[in-house]
Amino acid sequence: MPKLSLSIKNFNDRVKVMNQTGSKQLSLSADEARNLHADIFNLLANLAEISASTSNNVSTVSGLDGGGF
Repeated sequence: MPKLSLSIKNFNDRVKVMNQTGSKQLSLSADEARNLHADIFNLLANLAEISASTSNNVSTVSGLDGGGF
């Protein structure tokens, strides 16, 4: 399992408790919301960077005709 930030782990744990208890609401403090937002933004930025670097490394192969098949 990938290493997750503390704010994402805390959010995940709170959602689990919410689901287990049948609660209908989950409240975050302003600091919790800011930290979660920052971590999600960083994850998305990293994902976009990885996606861009992998799409730049894709090679196109052309001119293959299958030989004698």
